Amino acid sequence: MQVKAVKIRITGLVQGVGFRPYIHRLAEKHKLKGYVVNLGGSEVEIHVEGRSIDIDRFLDSIRKYKPPPARIHRITINSTLLRNYDSFKILPSKRKISSRSAIPPDFGICENCLREIFDSGDRRYMYPWNSCAWCGPRYSMMYTLPYDRENTSMKSFPLCENCRREYQDINNTRRYHAQGISCSECGPQTMLLDSNGDLVKTTDVPITAAKLLDEGYVIAIKGLGGYHIASIATSDDVVNRVRKIKQRPTQPLALMVKDCNKARDLVYMSEQDCLLLKSAERPILLLEKKESSNVSDLIAPNLDWLGIMLPYTGLHAIILSHVRDGYLVMTSGNKHGFPMCKDLKCLLDQLGGEIDYIVEHNREIVHRVDDSVVRKTRGHIVMLRRSRGYAPYWIEAPIELPESAALGAELQTAGGVSFEDKIVLTQYIGDLDNPLQLEELWGEVKWFVDQYKLRPRYLVIDMHPGYSNRRVASRFIEEYDAYPVEIQHHCAHALSLIADRKLSMDEAFPAVVVDGAGYGLDGNIWGGEALIVEGLECSRVSHIDYYPLPGGDAATRNPLRILVGILSKKMGENEVIEYLKKLSKVPKIISVENAANIVKMSMHSPYTSSAGRLADALSALLGISYRRTYEGEPAITLESRILASKITPYKDSDPPYVGSNLDPFESVMYVIDGYLSGGFKEGLRRSATVLYWIGLVLGREALSHVRNNVLFTGGASVNEYIALGVEEAAREVGVNVIYHKQIPPGDGGIAAGQLLYTGLLSN
Repeated sequence: MQVKAVKIRITGLVQGVGFRPYIHRLAEKHKLKGYVVNLGGSEVEIHVEGRSIDIDRFLDSIRKYKPPPARIHRITINSTLLRNYDSFKILPSKRKISSRSAIPPDFGICENCLREIFDSGDRRYMYPWNSCAWCGPRYSMMYTLPYDRENTSMKSFPLCENCRREYQDINNTRRYHAQGISCSECGPQTMLLDSNGDLVKTTDVPITAAKLLDEGYVIAIKGLGGYHIASIATSDDVVNRVRKIKQRPTQPLALMVKDCNKARDLVYMSEQDCLLLKSAERPILLLEKKESSNVSDLIAPNLDWLGIMLPYTGLHAIILSHVRDGYLVMTSGNKHGFPMCKDLKCLLDQLGGEIDYIVEHNREIVHRVDDSVVRKTRGHIVMLRRSRGYAPYWIEAPIELPESAALGAELQTAGGVSFEDKIVLTQYIGDLDNPLQLEELWGEVKWFVDQYKLRPRYLVIDMHPGYSNRRVASRFIEEYDAYPVEIQHHCAHALSLIADRKLSMDEAFPAVVVDGAGYGLDGNIWGGEALIVEGLECSRVSHIDYYPLPGGDAATRNPLRILVGILSKKMGENEVIEYLKKLSKVPKIISVENAANIVKMSMHSPYTSSAGRLADALSALLGISYRRTYEGEPAITLESRILASKITPYKDSDPPYVGSNLDPFESVMYVIDGYLSGGFKEGLRRSATVLYWIGLVLGREALSHVRNNVLFTGGASVNEYIALGVEEAAREVGVNVIYHKQIPPGDGGIAAGQLLYTGLLSN
């Protein structure tokens, strides 16, 4: 009998997913001896000894029957010396790194664990923190690699005898060597507190919380990566109170719904939508609201969609199964402009006097992780926020990358690191105008550098000189002696899409990049660009023609200023005022005197080519949105109103040009003329046409230089009508539009492009 030994190293998502127990069972099935061990780069090492035929069968089976959450990136197999093991064992984890692997994100509760929670005969009946090898928290409770219980906040909860028996039972597929398992005897405990943090006596916290919610109380609920503020969603008074607590006058609030059947009472949903909501990632998905939905109109003012997610812990599932409606408002637990709270002190300091009760548990949240958000654009699932369930799983780049770090942008941002051909983005950090957010960015990027044992060669930042993260950059460069590199905002957007889709770096790509604002190479504010991207070269061939932003940032908060600025390009003060009077906007929003001042201000204001700001101006023109209280609000509400009206753009109309650029003045006048002659609905249809023109013109101009599949990226690339224009431009020349899949097209994904840039610098 020929006996041999091989050493196998596996990278991918192979820690925290029940992979070692799976390998143990597989080795015993094929009568092999040896060991499996977690290593410090989040990879797995296997040594097996036995007959050649059995080892071959073992190797053949590894990919076929792996645990559901596991993802195998690479398997390396080498012959090695026989050690004559007498059994196969799971060895204690080692901190050495042979190769780096993916860090597991948090997983939503699986169907098996849910069944146990609602089975009165199961010992985990109604236990809120039930989990197994296939589900539950990972990254949010991880102190360090490798992923073992003692390296997580579960180290405070030693296994009871029953759980230890399951942990040691090789035939228990879901709990053998599952690091995060627990039960009511040994696991995290759940408490109900009042608004001062004092204990409220109750025999069943989740059910009591459900009763209080039904009575109209507002409750903070501690989950996996932070707190939610929860309330019923059918009362205007209660929802309005949540808005006051959050200081969010109009930004949509997410809903957590018991199951897909209940969600279908609120929104239009396909089977594919339901599968996404039930996936281990459990994102918030934006879906069209049904007319029969009885949720308060204050949930998503001026929008025709609702953000829906399903419960991703047992705690959420129990509460949702006992509330009257079967759904609740579930929005992040923090004061406006601050990071989401992850401990009780933060919550009491920020919101203690405003909420009624707190559902608390005693497992520490190590990493703050917000909910992920996705939507559909032209039938494509596009990520708006990449966080729980997705981060920090890596993205495979098309080229080798040096060890580097990147700090993203200023709004909706995430940072990241690179090594080998991998990009690892942090979870969503948010806007960086708060020092606490900057500290969060620093801490999370540093954690990845330290865990992966990186020696960063480059530190990449946006070229905007005023971004707050430059303070973090200085700190990072000093500590790690990394070389600072700047990259233009929209070129980074384009590269992020190349990284996302692992496209060839040997080709030239036309790119349409649309967003709110990015610092341009000419010192102006870019935001509606046609680029050609080829390796390190990133050239602009067309854009929305520049128009003024009267008062700079003040105009982004008041889109009527943008409208006045666009009109003032070709009109004098009196003519602008006359048109505003015709539109009946001046009496309601700004006085004639203020309008005149804005016209004068336009002559000394920054100039922009922004697609987002042009959409904002159209929204104000039609009276849809006069104020921006959250990022993109006027443009988002405009798109929503057009979608709700089932309006299609005039595809046979000719877009107005200034040279090779789209003319914003004539575009706005086109909408005004339609509004004055045909009323609101005609103005709406012409606004849809202008959005369509943005994509059409930029797409055509980019494709006139390079005929290849066109990249479509930037925060405004989720807009249905801009996307339609880009698709039409691509169809005209027989190419396709490339959308994002793994990375947000907005600023939350820009660090990926920054990191890909370092690979180009090195090659």
